[in-house]
Amino acid sequence: MAVAYTLLVLFLAVFVAGFILLVMGAINFHFSNAEIPPGVNQPVKLRIIHIILISRAVVGRILENIGICSQVSFVRYLQGRKTLGADPKLFIKDLCFEKVPVRIYQPKVPSASQWRGVMFFHGGGWVSGSLETHEKLCRSIARESESVVVSVGYRLAPEHKYPAAYEDCLNATIHFMKNIEHYGVDPARIIICGDSAGGNLAAAVSQTLAGRSDLPRLRAQILIYPGLQVLDFNLPSYQQNRGVPLLFRECAAFFALQYLNGDASNLEEVLEGCHMPIDIKLKYRKWLSPDNIPEKFKIRGYKPHVLLDCTTEVYETVKRFCEPNLCPLLAEDAVIHQLPESFILTCEYDVLRDDGLLYKKRLEDNGVRVTWYHLEDGFHGIISSFNSDWLSFSSGKRGLDNIV
Repeated sequence: MAVAYTLLVLFLAVFVAGFILLVMGAINFHFSNAEIPPGVNQPVKLRIIHIILISRAVVGRILENIGICSQVSFVRYLQGRKTLGADPKLFIKDLCFEKVPVRIYQPKVPSASQWRGVMFFHGGGWVSGSLETHEKLCRSIARESESVVVSVGYRLAPEHKYPAAYEDCLNATIHFMKNIEHYGVDPARIIICGDSAGGNLAAAVSQTLAGRSDLPRLRAQILIYPGLQVLDFNLPSYQQNRGVPLLFRECAAFFALQYLNGDASNLEEVLEGCHMPIDIKLKYRKWLSPDNIPEKFKIRGYKPHVLLDCTTEVYETVKRFCEPNLCPLLAEDAVIHQLPESFILTCEYDVLRDDGLLYKKRLEDNGVRVTWYHLEDGFHGIISSFNSDWLSFSSGKRGLDNIV
């Protein structure tokens, strides 16, 4: 008995010591690498969330190194742990559209007319995120806007590389549009929405459907701090916010490579801009040039980046970055001008800010009506945190209210 008690005490001591070391290490990493600008909304909360995410990633790496599970599997497991009960205002049902898992949120309150329909694609860098991670957000959109929301559980990288996620979102959307009568949705009021990587997918699907005469025309697209290009990771927002949580510049490039190839072996070349030939950069410069970004967004610091060439070997591994289905900002004007009315939300302290600004200009230049909402104190991921109990952000709630 005494031996068992001693072993228990030792185990608890080791566990507590390990936990303390983990937290201290995460705090040290955060303060050594993260930058929290003075204007960020509720900076202490942001620091706490980032330290929690670092701790989670470290535990995942440890489990991967000892052969229990991969880091990404561990992160996904934790993300899927939270389950919400029934909603008094919504009917919620899990289905499959063309073998793609979806979750449908439908208001219980009777409507005098047909509902608005919203296809929602979650964020997570194409690598994480799920129906569960965006459950609260989708419920809120369905309740507050009195819409039928269809959240799509598309396949994730690195197991499923590009274009798997895009194809799943496209196929699920087409299925919904072809069977719209089953859900009481007005075919003239279908909206595509997504945040972060989901915003990328929403933009790509909107472009693909823009020229389809056999389907209802989309009413609008809603892009929440979308990532829309991977040719230039040295735009002003990437330089200014390179170390601002919850998305570092390096992580943005890492996720794009995971989605494209399932590995990040060319990460440094992508970050430095050595992954595309100069002639291709010049071809798309008219749409990607920092000159297209208003000067007020360069005040916090910006150093023009020298155009660098790349090797044929590197280009061959990433040349699909030029495909509009992966980088919607590169679509031709003939496609852009057919797009529906658009809502774009950007955050000042987000590496993806300028992707949204550049796309806004492209849409407006092609006669597409754009509603733009900019969170001056926002950071990447803030909308998903709008209702995370005590770690919620007032700025995130403002952003969501504007989306609704």
